[in-house]
Amino acid sequence: MNAPATTELPVVVIGAGPAGLAAAAHLLDQGIEPLVLEAGQGAGAAVREWSHVRLFSTWGEVVDPAAEKLLAPTGWTRPDPATYPSGGDWADLYLRPLADVLGDRARYGARVTGVSRSGRDRIVDADREQQPFVVHLTQADGREERIFARAVIDASGTWTAPSPAGGNGLAALGEKAAADRITYRVPDLKDPAVRARYAGKRTAVIGSGASAFTALAYLADLAKSDGGAGTKGVWILRRGISGSTFGGGEADQLPARGALGLAAKAAVDEGHADAVTGFRTEAIERDTDGRLILVGEDGRRLNAVDEVIVLTGFRPDLSFLNELRLGLDERLQAPVALAPLIDPNQHSCGTVYPHGHRELSHPEQGVYLVGMKSYGRAPTFLAMTGYEQVRSVAAAIAGDLASADRVELTLPETGVCGGAGLFDAPDTAQADGGGCCAPAPQLVQLGAPAAAGAATKQAPAGGCCDS
Repeated sequence: MNAPATTELPVVVIGAGPAGLAAAAHLLDQGIEPLVLEAGQGAGAAVREWSHVRLFSTWGEVVDPAAEKLLAPTGWTRPDPATYPSGGDWADLYLRPLADVLGDRARYGARVTGVSRSGRDRIVDADREQQPFVVHLTQADGREERIFARAVIDASGTWTAPSPAGGNGLAALGEKAAADRITYRVPDLKDPAVRARYAGKRTAVIGSGASAFTALAYLADLAKSDGGAGTKGVWILRRGISGSTFGGGEADQLPARGALGLAAKAAVDEGHADAVTGFRTEAIERDTDGRLILVGEDGRRLNAVDEVIVLTGFRPDLSFLNELRLGLDERLQAPVALAPLIDPNQHSCGTVYPHGHRELSHPEQGVYLVGMKSYGRAPTFLAMTGYEQVRSVAAAIAGDLASADRVELTLPETGVCGGAGLFDAPDTAQADGGGCCAPAPQLVQLGAPAAAGAATKQAPAGGCCDS
């Protein structure tokens, strides 16, 4: 079968998350047909896996303008722009309606297994740029299919590829064998089964970002609740504790983000968690009771724990892009031109420069990594960054380089930007209009997760960062 002319083809968007659906909306706004391929069974499948966690971002910052324009004829109205959605809210009240508007332009249970140029593997130069892309996918029933595309936007994120506990970037010895007692997600302690797993137990939390803060605060809150006596966290840090360990604190322009760090600090100060510093996990062993013993590269052996929560970040799955000529930074696995702008050793989310299609381009013209995936292993990502990325990319694909190059984005400064906020936090002080510049945060008191059947109070956690 000969490939059709490139101009007749859709742009394939991989992933029906916030960035992928926004990309589809911007392509339609440019008069270009998108085809969204999602491995999950519905829009926002990854977001739904952390539905219990509240974003730092307000509704005003997590709704894409082109998507809102597409939704308007349906009667959809954005929730109060000054309030803060949970992951579940974001999926139910925005992503699902947006996917419904796209209709047959979005396909689910369609896992992309490979992307290449039609008739050209990675080696072949001849007429390469004149060939359309070919996307191989596997459907939910196991059937294989190929689709031709004029361009490919990979917005598949990094959620399915969490980083391991091992301090060298590889799984620690014994980590896979201990999988029954390890999770790589912030636990939902409102779920009775999950709550029972951690209540009264000793749990190691490995990581130093906002997700680790959240887990520590949740465990501390559980320890103070009915039925939670004996719950103890062990915070494993690869570095020492310094002034920046708990984020921006009162200097953070995102009050909920600053409050989250203060809540983690309180967990340690109040004795609900012990901090172990300078510990790089080399092995995870079992004792005679089946509990886990973490062994450090320096030979230290920690007291046994019942559970381990590994929150050491995420990394991009590049396996299905192997036949494309990507230009990726050797450290971050982000596009070469973007990497120095987002290097977490140099930047918080507020010091990331505005960027668009030029920073996201690759030697393989017509392919773009956007959203969380564009950041590779860097954790400092914002929803509004992704929306501006896909606006610029869609304009570039349409040939409107003047619009594509006009990238303007102002991000909030200071603190650790990544992960998400606490779900059940009391109101934090907000600037008028839900902006990022707000009064200093106060310590978040979470309130114990409710026992099964009990009501819980839910209030915004605040901020501008998303997961």
